[in-house]
Amino acid sequence: MITLRPAAERGHASLGWLDSHHSFSFADYHDPRHMGVSRLRVINDDRIAPRTGFDAHPHRDMEIVSYVLEGVIEHKDSMGNSSRLKAGEVQVMSAGSGIVHSEYNPSDSQPLHLLQIWIQPQQNRVQPRYAQKDFSAVQGLGLVVSPDGRAGSLPIHQDASLYLARLGEHQQVAQPVRAGRTYYLHVARGSLAVNGVPLEAGDGATLIGEPTIELEAREETEALLFDLP
Repeated sequence: MITLRPAAERGHASLGWLDSHHSFSFADYHDPRHMGVSRLRVINDDRIAPRTGFDAHPHRDMEIVSYVLEGVIEHKDSMGNSSRLKAGEVQVMSAGSGIVHSEYNPSDSQPLHLLQIWIQPQQNRVQPRYAQKDFSAVQGLGLVVSPDGRAGSLPIHQDASLYLARLGEHQQVAQPVRAGRTYYLHVARGSLAVNGVPLEAGDGATLIGEPTIELEAREETEALLFDLP
């Protein structure tokens, strides 16, 4: 079964410096039909204007994943981390017992485009931690987040894995499925078909009980595939 989440039906917030689309209920956007999928709670498609960003703010008991599509993000947090991430990099932050951080577009002219993802953890009040890694070399389908950090991925406190699909025009990849698991696909840019169903940029799809997951890009495409409990 494939259930679509069309891009045009997402929540939307436009604050001048921030233009954000919410796949699931977030902040002032609330839709009880779209509260997340399994432990996946938030996918925000954010565009942040130059020299602006999110001031220091707290998080607790959430696994927060950021994927930069365009531009650079500057990150600072209460653990003492200060770093910049460019397009193709993934950041994972386990908020655990509590963390404060800020996110900023340091460029004078270039916009920042990123996906911000929240996954509910298996255990609350864990020790906060931070990691980032460049996955710009991924071609095809590559594992970027997992429960155990296998195959060079970044670890989170949840039995969930995240794959990055970076595909050229007409390129095809397939992902085996595990019984009893839920899968969610989000198209970051470009367009593809999942098991023959077409999706455009910003579209999402929940897949349950499919025998396999086959992706075929219609153009150069980036997408995120979540393997969820």
